[in-house]
Amino acid sequence: MATRPLVGVIACRREVEGHPAHMVTDKYLAALREYGLAPVILPVWEDAVAGDLPGHLDGLLLTGSYTNVAPSRYGAATAPENSRDDLPRDAAALAWIPAALDLGLPLLGICRGFQEINVAFGGTLHQAVQRVPGLLDHREPEGDRERQYAPSHEIGIVPGGRLAALHPEPRAWVNSLHQQGVAELGPGLVAEAHAPDGLIEALSVRDAAGFALAVQWHPEWRPTRHPLYHALFAGFAAACRARQAARAPQQGVVHHADA
Repeated sequence: MATRPLVGVIACRREVEGHPAHMVTDKYLAALREYGLAPVILPVWEDAVAGDLPGHLDGLLLTGSYTNVAPSRYGAATAPENSRDDLPRDAAALAWIPAALDLGLPLLGICRGFQEINVAFGGTLHQAVQRVPGLLDHREPEGDRERQYAPSHEIGIVPGGRLAALHPEPRAWVNSLHQQGVAELGPGLVAEAHAPDGLIEALSVRDAAGFALAVQWHPEWRPTRHPLYHALFAGFAAACRARQAARAPQQGVVHHADA
């Protein structure tokens, strides 16, 4: 059997039964496995980037979370609605993003990960989109997970962009489970899709050599059932396999054909 490409998945720092823990929600790991990738959970230790671990990876996934990037990271005071943070994850994510791009690792950001990439490039965030005049309420509806992750609004995909190259249809419906969003897009980033109210829903890294996309919605939720979600994970998986193939000769790795 062929070796699956290794994808680092950033963890969140939570307390479990009174003990600090590093956690990743199963849906992200399951989606990666479904597309032939091997997830590796990355503890949110900022100095992990300084070791040799990044060189062994074939991709990086920045997940969503119930926590938010600390407003101090983009020069803002904390709004009343912004009640949950994860400072260790902030530090780790903002160290991993430039390291991944320097190494040419395929990079996929989802929800919080999308916002982390914007902050890493000097962008800012709305802390409560629902309070911004002219913007919709993008928070998840009440109810079970089927209702929360159901398609909520359309997006318009920017023609000729990196997202359009994966999904040529100009419009698609996506779920919406976020309170925060991009206010000012960071220099060096490109908007790839917008919600009906104009809020940026997808972005890419302009000068990235390979796959470097992030989205505000949650494509990890049953991705094979949704053409756009599938296109994102299939494109990311293809980029990770290409990275693995390029890395193998350098490390003397021998890959065998699938049985």
